[in-house]
Amino acid sequence: MKYTCELTIELPRKRVVELFDNPDNLAKWLPGLQSFEHLSGEMGQPGATSRLIFEERGRRVEMIETVVTRNLPDEFTGTYEAKGMKNLIANHFYEEGPQETRWEIETEFTFSGSMKLFSPFMRKAFPKQTLNHMTRFKEFAESS
Repeated sequence: MKYTCELTIELPRKRVVELFDNPDNLAKWLPGLQSFEHLSGEMGQPGATSRLIFEERGRRVEMIETVVTRNLPDEFTGTYEAKGMKNLIANHFYEEGPQETRWEIETEFTFSGSMKLFSPFMRKAFPKQTLNHMTRFKEFAESS
């Protein structure tokens, strides 16, 4: 399953990327994030891995992030693996003006096991969740 979401943030691209690139800010815009733990490699660089723990609807979800591409301020791409699914997320930041940044996310999910059976029912939920996270980041960034 592939999809793209985008929105405009009323801040210079440099500031948007600075806020996005700081792992201390993750809990400020990712709902349910309980912890972010660096595991291996040079943090934030290609090949680095981290563990993210989320609390979602009363259950614990563990996700492993692997940085694929770090070409900031233009792009940051990573894979996010959890039980039954793998997600490739490419974040792109475009300078639309001196005080305006367009953030575009290209997402590709692959499912395995029982998640493969449920994936057709989630086709609308995942893009909606991505846009919700982006909106929360926009609100956080614009109020910082």
